[in-house]
Amino acid sequence: MPPLLALLSIGVTGCPGNSGSSEPKPAPPQEVSVSLPGVDTSSLTPRERREWAAQVSELLSPCPDTPVNIAQCVKEQRACKACLPAAQLLLKQVKDGRSKKEREEAFRMRFDANKVKTLATDGSPEMGPPDAPVTIVEWADFECPFCRLMSPLLEGLVSRFDGQVRLVFKFYPLQAHVHGEPAARAAIAAMNQGKFWEMHHLLFENQDKLEQADIERYAQRLKLDPVKFRADLVSTETKARIEKDKKQAEEVGLEGTPLIYINGREVDLQLLTNPGQDLEDWVKLDLELL
Repeated sequence: MPPLLALLSIGVTGCPGNSGSSEPKPAPPQEVSVSLPGVDTSSLTPRERREWAAQVSELLSPCPDTPVNIAQCVKEQRACKACLPAAQLLLKQVKDGRSKKEREEAFRMRFDANKVKTLATDGSPEMGPPDAPVTIVEWADFECPFCRLMSPLLEGLVSRFDGQVRLVFKFYPLQAHVHGEPAARAAIAAMNQGKFWEMHHLLFENQDKLEQADIERYAQRLKLDPVKFRADLVSTETKARIEKDKKQAEEVGLEGTPLIYINGREVDLQLLTNPGQDLEDWVKLDLELL
């Protein structure tokens, strides 16, 4: 989805060689041959295959009780179920043109147990069963265009994986968005009357109409008690809820919205080439690894 990706086009000019040199041409690099069951490398160039083969031969399996490299783990069909997905992830990263460092970081983010964070979700609005095996936590700003684009994708995962995904929403109105906090307050006030998701949808669907009069009109549409709604808009409890979510986001290193965690792992949005499919694949893998 183009709005979620930073697309960069770079023109590269080749340097002409010295045709008059008598130096012998260097031999082309030998290709490291690694063939793994379940991993199709046919779409890679020879250089990409070398890079991928080297990395799956260097990085250890994601499972601490399987102290062999990823390639050996897959070849020998070791018990670590994460080895094959790890090899496939590295292949995709190579194909997408990521550097060796970026590929390794993507591998760590997805499979390293030390990257998993415990996130408190008590009191936050949620969708899906509370005991679902997959929990998605999202920090968002109602005035953020990227959050608006991501919202239906995340809700779609809840419906697509019926009973297996829980979506938790947390508030992070950005200072740059003047309507972000009033909209967050409106969502909390609606939540207090059991209409959080209905207000959530209205706010995102009308992102360019978040003035006070607009917000009161949405409350009327949802048949909320107007006196309670207005009181909750300005209450200290509402302010405290927003500040609590913001503090938690800053503790885990939020740099912008949306910030998404799936089962305690941060999703690097810059690595999503096809956000809808990539998120679905992430959830499928988490369910397979249970």
